[in-house]
Amino acid sequence: MSAVKAERYAANEGYGEDFLGLVPKPWLVSRLKDKATFNPSKSEIKELPKECTFAPMEKLKTDSLLTDVTVIPSNISGSYTYFRENDLLIAKVTPCFENRNVAIAKNLTNGIGFGSSEINVVRVSKKANQRWFFYLFLSSGFIEAGASKMAGAGGLKRIPSIFLETFAFALPPLSEQTAIAAYLDTKTAQIDRQIDLLSQKATQYGKLKQSLINETVTRGLDKAVPMKDSGVICIGLIPRHWKKLRLKDLGTIETSSIDKKTIENEKLVKLVNYSDIYGNLKKEIFNQVGYMIVSANAKQIKDKNLNQGDVLFTPSSETYEDIGVSSVVMENLIDTLYSYHILRLRFHKKIELNFKKYLFNNNYVQTYFSQSAKGTTRKILGLTQFNNLELVFPPAYKEQKEIAAYLDHKTTQIDRIINVIGSQIDKLKDLRKALINDVVTGKIKVVSGGIAV
Repeated sequence: MSAVKAERYAANEGYGEDFLGLVPKPWLVSRLKDKATFNPSKSEIKELPKECTFAPMEKLKTDSLLTDVTVIPSNISGSYTYFRENDLLIAKVTPCFENRNVAIAKNLTNGIGFGSSEINVVRVSKKANQRWFFYLFLSSGFIEAGASKMAGAGGLKRIPSIFLETFAFALPPLSEQTAIAAYLDTKTAQIDRQIDLLSQKATQYGKLKQSLINETVTRGLDKAVPMKDSGVICIGLIPRHWKKLRLKDLGTIETSSIDKKTIENEKLVKLVNYSDIYGNLKKEIFNQVGYMIVSANAKQIKDKNLNQGDVLFTPSSETYEDIGVSSVVMENLIDTLYSYHILRLRFHKKIELNFKKYLFNNNYVQTYFSQSAKGTTRKILGLTQFNNLELVFPPAYKEQKEIAAYLDHKTTQIDRIINVIGSQIDKLKDLRKALINDVVTGKIKVVSGGIAV
């Protein structure tokens, strides 16, 4: 294909104005129902193959459909959405729609697939360029219009079928559709490569941070200190003067019975929940707004309070890798308790406050939790597994503080770099969105071989 580039429309070419606003004069205002069909019936298949692609909602990602799961079509109930090779797939439910979970069905087993009922299938006319429509469905104009028309309660809001059928847009001539699609294929691929490289860089810094924590909490800061065998295979050598104790020797770990309920005549309190621990990158818990408000009786308030130095754990997870996540309570929490979804460790041996963040957030502890968890659909750690966790650490409070201060300094530096990279990625994603929107709405003219198409 000839070189494809973008430029602004010349003043003498101008724009025509209609209810969509200013659009290029050669472009025709159309509605989707005039250029596509929606959600075709599987009755168009004369004979079902032995296998086909199966795509639950989580397989539909932004710009891609994962086709790694197959199913026997005869085992599929009528509630699943049927599609075939090259159909356009659009998530209809929030937040997947707003996240631009849109893809072209490619590499389907035997050319057909069945997927979530929360997927809309759009089959574009053979007289139109499919990839141009793909970019139209990624454009901010389409996403914002669809989001404004969503109906339903809470997290079950969906775009109605009528929205797709009546969605109005400006359609360029076929030759220009083709040039636009080629241009956006090239430009988005370039941006995606930049995003991928930056993501890899951020991952490397994340690994560096974790490696630094792992090394420091098992070896200390003084590399010349005499060493001894820890007696723990995953740890190996530790400084000779360090201790090895089980968690039950350091403190008491307890469950909670406090649910997400408000009962009349009980005192209202704030509740630290699972989500406040899981995904808490700083591993710190403070007094703050935003905690869930529930009620609790006098005994619960007395027994399930949170004091400075307590450590909270997530004892369950959908995966072995994510279990046993922890955060440290950095100050006495006022009228704040912890939910039945998490566990509280309260120390009876003195351990430096900041050191606790690193004592439990290292590869050895995470490996122990992963290997100790039980369950099938959901992985669970019991009190016995927590109590038997072996920990190594310096007995001197001063050395604990020095290690924590060193790691705070180093990890803050790394986090700052990761945040900068994250900002760069966000800017590139915004650029990608803006480029797609400007091109498919005619704000930017695409030319092929230096000649306007």
